[in-house]
Amino acid sequence: MATNQDIKNQLATRASQPAQQPQSPEQTIAAYLKRMAPEIEKALPSHMNADRMARIALTTIRTTPKLLECNMPSLLGAVMQAAQLGLEPGLIGHCYIIPYGREAQFIIGYKGMIDLARRSGNIESIYAHCVYEADEFDYELGLRPKLHHKPATGRRGEMKYVYAVAHFKDGGYQFEVMDKEEIEKRRSRSKAAKNGPWVTDYEEMAKKTVIRHMWKYLPISIEIQQQATQDEVVRKDITSEPVSVYSDAIDINVSTAESVPMDDTTDGLQEENTDESATLFNDQ
Repeated sequence: MATNQDIKNQLATRASQPAQQPQSPEQTIAAYLKRMAPEIEKALPSHMNADRMARIALTTIRTTPKLLECNMPSLLGAVMQAAQLGLEPGLIGHCYIIPYGREAQFIIGYKGMIDLARRSGNIESIYAHCVYEADEFDYELGLRPKLHHKPATGRRGEMKYVYAVAHFKDGGYQFEVMDKEEIEKRRSRSKAAKNGPWVTDYEEMAKKTVIRHMWKYLPISIEIQQQATQDEVVRKDITSEPVSVYSDAIDINVSTAESVPMDDTTDGLQEENTDESATLFNDQ
């Protein structure tokens, strides 16, 4: 039987031990990314690895402080979305993870759309360019469509148009042109119109918008068509069906397997602590 002195000694020992410090939001996210590593590894293409994806994701989250306020399931869902598409979030422009209220939103970037299109194997080259006031620019549709763009030197003025061109391996091609007014209309339909890449990388997003519009006319597989529908979505957890937050979503039917949601206790960052811490185109 423990004596009073034994109890006093135990209490003294506990009091002398440092109190466990609560984890910061970054530490909590890092711990969950570590736990997710096997699932991320399964989703990634062979040329990418889970450790690199986790590091890039954590860097992206650190550089956008408002992401630390997003609920954990949607944040991890956005990371998984990037992994499944084989796109790296961040500065290279493959994709972005941005806050939409308390939910993390996944957005494919211009370079990400280009990368997805090239995976089809049927496209020789695909690119987009902005046209400015001082540029020499003309295009024509009809039976003999053509497009001519000669960029000006020096001060080129305001952006007027954006066009995208895809050359196919069978010798064919497709091009689309949008004026800035149309770009702005499509931007206004996005829930991310006033933050994220639409603010920091406007021209890149304008290019992506034109490629996105051209997407349905490209000779690419149904699988890649389906991947493009993951643009501008929020996932409630890492396995749920993504929910579009863009009113001009690409119209492709996608079937999804039954999902198992994450535990509700992961809603937000105040979870229980864990010990696992451009070539020019001119077709005459």
